[in-house]
Amino acid sequence: MEAFHGWFALPLCVMYSITVIGNCIILFVIKTEASLHQPMYFFLAMLAFSDLILSSTTSPKMVGIFWFKSREIGFDNCLIQMFFIHAFSIIESAILLAMAFDRYIAICIPLRYTSILTNDNIAKIGLAVAIRGIVLVIPCPVLIQRLSYCKRVIPHTYCEHMSVLKLACGDTTINRMYGMTVIVLIVGFDLIFIVLSYFMILRAVFSLSSKSARTKALGTCAAHISAILVTYAPAVFSFLTHRFGKNVPPHVHIILANLYLLIPPLANPVVYSIKTKQIRERVLRFFFHSKKM
Repeated sequence: MEAFHGWFALPLCVMYSITVIGNCIILFVIKTEASLHQPMYFFLAMLAFSDLILSSTTSPKMVGIFWFKSREIGFDNCLIQMFFIHAFSIIESAILLAMAFDRYIAICIPLRYTSILTNDNIAKIGLAVAIRGIVLVIPCPVLIQRLSYCKRVIPHTYCEHMSVLKLACGDTTINRMYGMTVIVLIVGFDLIFIVLSYFMILRAVFSLSSKSARTKALGTCAAHISAILVTYAPAVFSFLTHRFGKNVPPHVHIILANLYLLIPPLANPVVYSIKTKQIRERVLRFFFHSKKM
């Protein structure tokens, strides 16, 4: 599809621009508005920062490939890109789990909310999230460096673990087993506890006698549920087609792999700006105030 590469670059560039602007606005609004210095918004700031890193690791190179024919990348740079992609994907998954934990405490045990989610505990959660992502991904580039390679062309717009492994000549069993184990454990662990959290949240919500109280409680979860769907749906679909979709055309694999990394960082700030009243009001105030100035 080389004839269409120039056209691909334009939406990619627009998507990346919206991603950077949207997430920077979220971070700025949360930083400057004292009323948003709450656990829910601290976790949202972590998500926005993670989205910025994840998109900045991949989108500029994608635009360079499609627009400027910059189709080469050094081996070390490839490993660095791979590390950031997988580390921050795991970090983002853990942040969504932390946000589910936040909603569970806020709805199921609201009287203990401030005593459990103190600033110190939030900082510890953020540190644990970062350490988990970094420690789990470090072995991937280390193990890949020991391999010899017969091919030099990756059929993707970025360095993804499985794509690089397919270029190797030797035995990649250890690499494949480690990669699969990390994916199954991390995604399985995070998704199971997210689902468990929402099971208990829904049970608590539907036990409320007031319809308005139920609606308000569910409303506070709407943005987070949307973020979960936007993050996990493309990832799971891409994972399944990559490993089991033998008859899926290569360009479909590549498009799905790109969307898996492009959509969540783009959609999260938009979703939270629309679904969260406090964020929406501050963003509108920011734009209208800037316009008056």
